[in-house]
Parts: sequence; C-alpha cells; structure tokens
Amino acid sequence: MVRLGTGIGWRPEIAEAVERMPGVDWVEVVAENVCPGHLPESLTRLRERGVTVVPHGVSLGLGGADRPDETRLAALAERAVALGAPLVTEHIAFVRAGGPLTASQRLEAGHLLPVPRTRDALAVLCENVRIAQDALPVPLAVENIAALLAWPGEELTEGQFLSELVERTGVRLLIDVANLHTNHVNRGEDPVEALAELPLEALAYVHVAGGFERDGVWHDSHAHPVPQPVLDVLAELAARTDPPGVLLERDENFPAPGELEGELDAIRATVAKAAGSGDLGAGPLPGTGAAPQAPASAPQAPVAVPDAEALATARERVALAQASLLSALVAGTPAPEGFDRARLRVQSRALAAKRADVVAKVAPELPEILGDAYRSEFRAYAAGRAMTAGYRRDALSFAEHLLLAGRPEDAAARGRLTHWWLDRSGPRPLEGRPVTRWLRTARLALRRSQALR
Repeated sequence: MVRLGTGIGWRPEIAEAVERMPGVDWVEVVAENVCPGHLPESLTRLRERGVTVVPHGVSLGLGGADRPDETRLAALAERAVALGAPLVTEHIAFVRAGGPLTASQRLEAGHLLPVPRTRDALAVLCENVRIAQDALPVPLAVENIAALLAWPGEELTEGQFLSELVERTGVRLLIDVANLHTNHVNRGEDPVEALAELPLEALAYVHVAGGFERDGVWHDSHAHPVPQPVLDVLAELAARTDPPGVLLERDENFPAPGELEGELDAIRATVAKAAGSGDLGAGPLPGTGAAPQAPASAPQAPVAVPDAEALATARERVALAQASLLSALVAGTPAPEGFDRARLRVQSRALAAKRADVVAKVAPELPEILGDAYRSEFRAYAAGRAMTAGYRRDALSFAEHLLLAGRPEDAAARGRLTHWWLDRSGPRPLEGRPVTRWLRTARLALRRSQALR
C-alpha cells in the first residue's frame, strides 16, 4: 500500500499556487490532459522535489459494454511511466454506447454515467478491469461516481457492488466521499451504510470535492467549496480506516490560493479528529436519518465467474441498456422504461451544458468569435446532433454547421470562423463526412474569405 498523504488535483490554472502550497504531499493530474513527451514544467518541478504524481483517467469507460480500448489503455500506461506514478486511477462508469454490439451509431456522453448495479453489469465490469490491469504497468484503482439518476431494477447496493468487484479482481478503490454525499441527496442512499459494506482494506485513496444543491438535486460541480456534509462523510470513513491518501479536487471557478489551503487544512483536521476519536459510526451522519449498519460477518457464498458465452450475452444486454439510456439523454429518443423522466431531463441538460463548456475550452476561439451568441448557437446545433467522436471533432462540426448556414451574420466574425475552420480541418475531408459536403463547405468558406480581402 502506497502512503500518499494530503494532496490536491493539479490543474494548469493553479499550477504555480500548488507549487507554493505548504504540506502538499502529492498531486493528481487528469491523464488525458498531459502529453508524456511534453510534461508541463510545473509537474516536472514537483516530481524533482519528490512530490508523487498520479494520473487519473476519465475516458476509458470501464463500466461500458465494450472491452477497454487498447489505444486508450496504452496511453494511460504511457502516462503512468512518464510520471513515475505508483498507481493509476479510473472511474466505474460508462462514457459511450452503441456501435457493433447494438448495430447502432456510436454515441459519446462526454461525461461519466452510472453503471447499473446488476449482475450483468458487474460481470462486464470485472472482465474490463482485469483487461486493464493486465495492460497497465502499475496497480489500478477505480472510483465510485456521482449520479443524478438511478437505474431501475438494480440488484445490488453500491457497497455490495464494489465489494464483489474487489473480491473478483483484487482492484483497489478510490472512494470519493463527495460522490457518496451526492448519491445520498439524489438517490436516497445512506453513505454510512455504503461505507459499512465497503472493503476498506482495498482503499487506495480518497477524493473530496464541493458542489451545490438546486431544486432538490445535488450537482457535483468541483467548482464550489467543500461543504460540511462531505467532510462528515470523510470523518466517518476516517473513523473506520486510516486512508492512505486524501485529495482535494477543484476543476474550475478557482478561488485564491489561501482558500484552497484552508480547505486542505480542514481536510487534514477532519481526518486527524476522526482517527483520534475511534468512533466507528456511533450514529447517523447529519441528515441521513438512519443508524449505520455493521458489515455482515456471515460467510459469503463463492462468487460465480461467468464463462465466455455468458459474458458475451451479458455484454449484449448491458450494451442495449446503456445505448438506450444514452440515446435518450443526448439524441432525444424516448426514455427507457422505469427511469425517472424528470431526472433524465436534468441529466440531459447537464450533459448539454458540459458539452458546450468543454468545446469552449478545447476551442476557445469559438466563443471569442461568436461572443454572446456562442451558447445559443451551440445549443441549437447540439439539440439535433449527438456527439460521436469527441470534443475536438465536435468543435469542428459545430463550426462547419455554422458556415453551411451562413453564420455568423457579421462578415468579419464569419471570416475569422472560416479561417479557424480551414486551419484545423486540413486538406482532407472530415471523418465520416461525404467528400461532396466537405468540398461544398470549403468552397463556400474560401469564397467568403476572399470576399473579405
């Protein structure tokens, strides 16, 4: 077990502040945001000082119906080696659906979506985790996620689901206490009961983050201060086990460095106080309304591992269920039976908003060119077009859509968008686009570009 200590999520916006923060033992970096051959100088300096860096993946989709993508696994392994990491982490989630297993178009969620806690989904997840473990040069830990909605017909609690996952694969756990709080508010799940069922001996480290509540829904924003209820869940966990590491996550809306340092101090104090109290859940957490349950001590029946044919059938069933849900969320198809339609609408709006936010980050020129019209234009574009090939391709498709429609109306802005699109689309047609359509767009763009000279 690697002892990590107290850490913070490294982000470019706070890189200098993180380097100056006292008592930061380690940092976590989003794996997809770093290039092994060109590591940010800040991360290099931290490593030279002996600060541990852990890559945290967000795109593998280990809970998806498909086998993990070999290219994505190789990229995660490469980053682990480049950073000298003692372990890597990913999420128990699916991020895409459709494709050959369902004979339907591949859809991208652009976000982490919950896996149904069923025997089928568990079998698929276990096999995917084993494939990932075999491909990675260091141990893997997987994270519980926050969810706005619940799957109908679930067969296991979160604690049971994670316990069986650990038993079958030996994978380590990254427990996000903010996500346990989120699922308490959104799904009525008691975090104390979840902790009581978890195999905490498999704990790799802990995430702590902030969020906000609106209309009875908790949004795990990573853009707000850590609230007391999340610290209460952290205290409950720390009273049960000594966490090898605890990390503060903040992804946007960054406060002054002093405020982040204050949150780190509160995390340290919470862990220290809970460890000193030795109180293993003498009562319910504030607001849970239920006393904690002790983990069952009765011997468990051996876990049956599905054979190849049963696993293939499970993959097909999971694929159909996930494709149906994702299509309803991003493509406007009817809601699958048994889901809370109001929650589906909330999740759909959240996915659309995040899609617009991330496209603005990967292509900041687009909101600069479009100004206040960016969000309304993007909403109109995205309403009838699911994302199918990632955010960067989405940005190009959005720009192409605008140019084909003769927008923006301002000639100067349209000229800037034309040049931006031509620079990034290259001389070859966009993937998946008919050649004639690409040529039509290019000719239109060139004519308008020349007219502005």
